[in-house]
Amino acid sequence: MDAPAWLGLEPTHNPMRWMLPITPGISTGHQFLFGGCGLGAAIAALEGSSGRPVVWATAQYLSYAHPPAIMDIDVTIAVAGKQVTQARAIGHVGDREILTVNAALGMRPLDVAGQWAEMPAVPGPDDCTKRMPRMPGNDSIMERIDVRLANALAFDELPGPPQPGGRSALWAQIPDLLDMSAATLAILGDYLPFGIGQALGAQAGGNSLDNTLRVAKLVPTEWVLLDIRVDAIVNGFGHGVVHLWAQDGTLLASASQSTIVRFWRD
Repeated sequence: MDAPAWLGLEPTHNPMRWMLPITPGISTGHQFLFGGCGLGAAIAALEGSSGRPVVWATAQYLSYAHPPAIMDIDVTIAVAGKQVTQARAIGHVGDREILTVNAALGMRPLDVAGQWAEMPAVPGPDDCTKRMPRMPGNDSIMERIDVRLANALAFDELPGPPQPGGRSALWAQIPDLLDMSAATLAILGDYLPFGIGQALGAQAGGNSLDNTLRVAKLVPTEWVLLDIRVDAIVNGFGHGVVHLWAQDGTLLASASQSTIVRFWRD
C-alpha cells in the first residue's frame, strides 16, 4: 500500500484538487487530523499534480479538522522550471482553511553527494520495548503505527529524569505502509511533541504550529529511527528537529517543528 491509499487521499476530475476524508485512522486520540497526515496528504497531492518529487515542504497548521469531514486540497503551481517546481497546497473544510503547505519539487542530475549527519547508536527495534498508546483502545492513528522505545521513557514512567541534551529516539513503522516516500516520512516525522515530554521529564507534549520536511535520500527500510532533538523551550513554545534514519544508517529526511507546549491532564 502506498501513502495516498493509506491516508485515503483521492483524486478528483480536477488535476489540481484532491480530497481527503478525515477519519479516526488519520486523527489524534483527541479526534482531529494528525499534523503529519495533513502534511503527508498535501505532499502526495503536490507530487501527483506536478509530476515531480518533493525536495522540501513546510506546513503551517491553522485550524482543526475533525472526523467525519472532507478536506479538499487545492494545488497551485506557482513556477514550473526545467528542473524545479515551486508550488503550494491549501487544505480546507468548506470555507475554513486547515493548513497551508509551500513546497519545492524536482530533481537535478549532479554527480556530487554526501552525508555528514550521523545516526545515533541505539538498540535495534527487536530489542526495544513497544510503546503503548497514551489512550489505548481509542480509534486513532496511534493504533496504526508500531513504535518502539529506543531511547525514551514510556508514558507511565513519567514524570522521570529528563533526557540528556533534550534528545530521545523511537523506532517506528507503519505495518500496512512499507512504501518509502516523502508522504510516509511526513507522517512519521511529526514526533517533536513526544520529545517535549522526554526533554522535560514530564507528562507533556504539544500541538504543532508547523512542520518542515526536507527529503535527503529515499531507500527501502522496514523500520525508521526517529532521532528527536528538542533545541529549546521558551515562552510556552518548543522548537526542535527530528532526523529520520533508515536501518542501514541512511538519512532519509529531517523534520523541524515549533509546538505549543502542553501538560497532559489525567
